[in-house]
Amino acid sequence: MANSVELHGVTKTFGQKVAVNSLDLAVPERSIYGFIGPNGSGKTTTLRLILRIYQPDAGRVVVLGGDSGSVADDRLGYLPEERGLYKRMKARAVIEYFARLKGCYDCRPAIDEWLELLDATSFADQRIDSLSKGMAQKIQFITAVIAQPQLVILDEPFAGLDPVNLELMTAGVRRLRERGATIVFSTHDMHVAEQMCDTILMIFEGRKVLDGTLSDIQRRYPVSRIRLRLADGQSLPEPLPGVASCTPHQRHCICTLAEGWQPQEVLRQLTAVRTIEHFELLRPTLHDIFVEIAGPRSQEHGAE
Repeated sequence: MANSVELHGVTKTFGQKVAVNSLDLAVPERSIYGFIGPNGSGKTTTLRLILRIYQPDAGRVVVLGGDSGSVADDRLGYLPEERGLYKRMKARAVIEYFARLKGCYDCRPAIDEWLELLDATSFADQRIDSLSKGMAQKIQFITAVIAQPQLVILDEPFAGLDPVNLELMTAGVRRLRERGATIVFSTHDMHVAEQMCDTILMIFEGRKVLDGTLSDIQRRYPVSRIRLRLADGQSLPEPLPGVASCTPHQRHCICTLAEGWQPQEVLRQLTAVRTIEHFELLRPTLHDIFVEIAGPRSQEHGAE
């Protein structure tokens, strides 16, 4: 499969600060590729390098087959973290204006389609300055995608959305992929990244620390918890060798393994004294992995 984006040994500095350090990545065509990482880790800088807003100090950035070009390339759509719409214009007029800037003149049917998909038709003829944050965020998203870009860059597109609007926006991202676009987005929401991304990249202190599918990433980390249910309401033996702690959860128990123990060893100990109805390995979530890598040091960084 060809790649929409490739970075080869890319470094970007601002004064003495190294924002991106020798970064390599490849974004396959027609995929959803998620950037995660704490504030100040280099996510936004990397997105702006892909957009050619910034030029690398070292390395090579290849976007849609080329390693040079304009920041205003009509094949790209961009939703910046800092939202910016013309506040005195009406929502529908703003979308049409941005579509025409990208050379998309017969855009009204597509505008109506996106407004309906994001449940935004009811406020399409209101001024931007009268809209709530969530409403304005939908309009900004539509302006980024209305010209049918091949590559869509979304910087924190889901920040601050309530659950209903989050579902609508994620449906919008999936619709883009169905129509052949490649989507790259950054997020602090680990659940969204788990549910949506074909590939996940984690940047920490300017360096790539994870890159792959969720299952690939999870396999790199040992299973440290198991979910148990015993037959006939039996209780777990105390102490249970190999188990550091257990927490009841509905009809099950969630057990944390003691350091150095494997799940199969605990299972062997338990089957000798109890009848087991359910035994499940709980692989670490993306949230667990994020916290393990970044930990308290992530609080030391400011915004990107």
